[in-house]
Amino acid sequence: MTLNVRVTGPLSEFVSQNVGKDGAYENVSEYVRDLIRRDRERVEAASFERLKAELKTAFAAPESSYTALDADAVFARNARR
Repeated sequence: MTLNVRVTGPLSEFVSQNVGKDGAYENVSEYVRDLIRRDRERVEAASFERLKAELKTAFAAPESSYTALDADAVFARNARR
């Protein structure tokens, strides 16, 4: 995939500070790829934290609060969310 992005003003200056001989990245493409990777990691970490919170709540619930569900019921419940 090829992306063309126009960045002007303060954002352009910020990118320039991070690219080149004085920056952490050799070129803008490297910088953008790193930003995308970091954003993906952030999203995955947030999803994992939500899952851990749901599991913690579920395992803390008393046994009597559980209801047996078959696969169709689970799919139907999840489709409503």
